Amino acid sequence: MNKQHIIDRFISYIKIDTESDPKSDTTPSTKKQWDLANKLAKELKEIGMKEVTIDENAYIMATLPSNVSHEVPTIGFISHFDTSPDFTGANVNPQVIENYDGKDIILNKKDNIILSPDYFDDLLMYKGKTLITTDGTTLLGADDKAGICEIVSAMEYLIKNPDIKHGKIRVGFTPDEEIGRGAHKFDVEKFGADWAYTMDGSQVGELEYENFNAAGAVVKVKGKIVHPGYAKGKMVNSMYIATEFINSLPRLETPEHTEGYQGFFHLHNMEGKVEETVLEYIIRDHDRGHFEARKEAMTKLTKDLNKQYGREVIEIEIKDQYFNMKEKVEPVMHIVDIAEEAMKQLDIKPLIKAIRGGTDGSQLSYMGLPCPNIFAGGHNFHGRYEYVPVESILKATEVIIKIAELTQKKYA
Repeated sequence: MNKQHIIDRFISYIKIDTESDPKSDTTPSTKKQWDLANKLAKELKEIGMKEVTIDENAYIMATLPSNVSHEVPTIGFISHFDTSPDFTGANVNPQVIENYDGKDIILNKKDNIILSPDYFDDLLMYKGKTLITTDGTTLLGADDKAGICEIVSAMEYLIKNPDIKHGKIRVGFTPDEEIGRGAHKFDVEKFGADWAYTMDGSQVGELEYENFNAAGAVVKVKGKIVHPGYAKGKMVNSMYIATEFINSLPRLETPEHTEGYQGFFHLHNMEGKVEETVLEYIIRDHDRGHFEARKEAMTKLTKDLNKQYGREVIEIEIKDQYFNMKEKVEPVMHIVDIAEEAMKQLDIKPLIKAIRGGTDGSQLSYMGLPCPNIFAGGHNFHGRYEYVPVESILKATEVIIKIAELTQKKYA
């Protein structure tokens, strides 16, 4: 594979702003996602993919036909083209750093924004590699445009090298994954794969088939506003009650204090005035029992505070978002085994671990398409310090090709 060709392809994707919007009720949630969606549909046709479709919601699907006579299960590869609304993805100006020396990388000299291995020690794994970074003012978009680049590049390689035998392969690109809707309108029946892989992980070797159970909670606290000069016995400040709610949850069960299989409550947004304060939480846990207990703890806290104040000062609404895909993947563990063997044959050490988050694959698994997650290569997603080693993109591309090859051999 031509390294510069891969770099050029990836940069052409990240230059297009595809930030999604959680406040929108359309699909895709932003019109600008169509810019990349249309480009991808056109590119898939140009490289020789068949049955290329893009529907009214910007979901893209395409086929690489089998080149063997025996029957092989249809496999799929999926990535999303939106970027996170956590940080701007407009006017991405990437920097390509050849032969990284292991030292600080100045992203933006004017604003003194530095990508340092003293803080991001993963950088030291990539001494001598080619890194693509931001200029410190935007995210990069490797989540998940690196995954798209890898899938397109792998398909292009297989088309150009028909001596590599494979069964039917389906590819799919989705909008709005970053706001939890990537799989909502994905037509699993139309996709027609027996199983698939999302290319949406981080460092080389990651292979994941466990993820959080996830829910969102909106807590509304009601107060009463009166003139502060005459407020004694009359004013009820919703912000103080909201503070009681926040402080009543376990302080060390938050993202900044947890790792591995530890779950958390995460207050990610808060808007308050005397008369009303709104708290927005996400609730996460790998264990289904612990997950249900966390939701119940928030519901009980609401009831306790209402009882303490003698009236309904707090309302809470909790909605499930997605569940741990482990339940759906374990019965078909051979699909994980194939990916693991592909990595081993490419001298990649598989890092099988639980995702502290979710992917389209978690929802797709519950929709009937078992879908483990494979590394896409990037680091520090959703912010100005995001970067991706080009060699990691190349490795992920090779893994896709090898999975296709091994699947065919398994059923030969």
